[in-house]
Amino acid sequence: MKKISSYIWDYRFSYLGAVLSLLIAVSLDMVAPRLTAHVVDDVIVGGNIEKLKFLLLGFLGVGLGRCIFQYLKEYTFDKNGARISGDMRRDLFRHIQSLSADFFDRTNTGELMARVKEDIDHIWDAVGYVGMLLIEVFYHTAIILVCMSMINRKLAMLSGAAMLLCGVVAVIMERKLGAVYEAISEENAVLNTVAEENLGGVRTVKAFAREAFEIDKFLSHNKRYYDLNMAQSKVLVRYYPIFTVISTILPLLTLLVGGRFVIDGEMTLGQITAFVEYSMNIVWPMEMLGWLTNSFSSAVASNKKIRKIYEETPTVTEATDPVKLQQVEGKVCFDHVSFHKADQHEILHDITFTVEVGKTLGIMGTTGAGKTSIIQLLQRMYDATGGAIYLDDVDIRSLTLEQLRTSVSFVMQDVFLFSDTIGDNIKLGKKRYVDFRTVRKASTDAQASGFIERMEKQYDTVIGERGVGLSGGQKQRISIARALSKKNPILVLDDSTSALDTETEQMIQQTLANLAHTTKIIIGHRISAVRHADEILVLEGGAIAECGTHEELLRRHGLYYETYLSQYGGAAGADGKSGADTETAQNGGIEKKTGGERDVLQLV
Repeated sequence: MKKISSYIWDYRFSYLGAVLSLLIAVSLDMVAPRLTAHVVDDVIVGGNIEKLKFLLLGFLGVGLGRCIFQYLKEYTFDKNGARISGDMRRDLFRHIQSLSADFFDRTNTGELMARVKEDIDHIWDAVGYVGMLLIEVFYHTAIILVCMSMINRKLAMLSGAAMLLCGVVAVIMERKLGAVYEAISEENAVLNTVAEENLGGVRTVKAFAREAFEIDKFLSHNKRYYDLNMAQSKVLVRYYPIFTVISTILPLLTLLVGGRFVIDGEMTLGQITAFVEYSMNIVWPMEMLGWLTNSFSSAVASNKKIRKIYEETPTVTEATDPVKLQQVEGKVCFDHVSFHKADQHEILHDITFTVEVGKTLGIMGTTGAGKTSIIQLLQRMYDATGGAIYLDDVDIRSLTLEQLRTSVSFVMQDVFLFSDTIGDNIKLGKKRYVDFRTVRKASTDAQASGFIERMEKQYDTVIGERGVGLSGGQKQRISIARALSKKNPILVLDDSTSALDTETEQMIQQTLANLAHTTKIIIGHRISAVRHADEILVLEGGAIAECGTHEELLRRHGLYYETYLSQYGGAAGADGKSGADTETAQNGGIEKKTGGERDVLQLV
């Protein structure tokens, strides 16, 4: 992680100009009381009217100069703060994107949103407007004490003691606020997570009539957030009045003590007038000190939270000298692959298979058997903890992540569509390279063009967040079209036809059969999804329990056969047909079984 000082250094010349403008503006503020002293001593008391016009011109020059340099300093600090926050947000987002899937397994979305938005905004304040005021307060205080000392050192000591007291109180308050702000930052992240989950799943909440429960959950975290902010307010209420009391009493004490000095002849009337004006001018830094300490503590706490994310490192990394394949053909090989996550039981054990270019592999198994984990390992979302995975006979850990992942078109089980047009959702990942003709062809192959082209704006139709407004089957077909449009050498479908009717599923399977040079891996719970695969793996407990073609697995009467019976056996039992006859009938009588095979498949 770059330190904040490094970001500031990137804009050092701009900051230098801003600080110079600040110094000039504050210095001009210090000139005005001296001009006032001359007006009182030379013009009012001394009767030298000739000096008045020069003094008035001096006031005019001070006013114009302050206007110009005040504007320059504020504009430049604000601009630099915005630039630095933009750079930090960019770098933080890039770092988050570089982290591996296991980081997102244990980190809530709401927490990341809080770090990218609120915490960066707090730092923006610190390096922008708040930082400017902090510099101004210290310089203003130092130069005003010098100006006071030049008039009367004894009286200046009174103001110096007041400022010292304010400084001690500010340090104590900052320490107490630091702990409170860390807790507020943590609870803000939790509150964001609760709100994001609830709003994202609002239809599920309503479907199960959980509104009252979700409201109570949100209110409990909201109460915690309120209590922490009240704790912050109590710290401010306890210490902030000290600044107010000091800033109120100081001018009065200055006038009383200074008046005595005027009577004793140690000061002129003009000097005490200037000194009182200085004491009034030193009040605002005291009043601002509490608020600035508050804001600065918030930025410090936010920076600590951001640093924790930067301490995370990706567990999936590229080789120092990666292999670059000239062309990916699509051969996939798992060689005795095992996998488990940290502090968890083994998810996959000794998985071995090979899918030649253009062939189709079907994977079946009960929920939690490890089907999706195989695909996640193929894409290197995680690294295998045992064995090796090869793409075109090259260990995938030797390839760049970009080449590996852009070689695989993935249709996920949980379809995610962005709030964008249908066309751009299909082009996702290759918007610059996929033309409309390809989009339309992919949509037709995915059986999606029919409902898309019935819409008013067709492919330019903007869909809602996560595809709100579309049915499950429509979202799946758009997701399949997205994968087909890439024309990658490997196509993976993870239970991607579960929401489709039988007829649409068969049409898509015909499309897949026509992809002669594409390696296909199909994960499914239904026999119909994998029955035409060149090889079918049946997983149980993270291991391969059975493998073979559809016909071979049926003959073994194992897990695959039991699944077949559960999906087709009921109809067979009702009318006396064999499982094979039933399936043949359901597929429109296209397939014909031999008499010998019917005997093998005869249900008993």
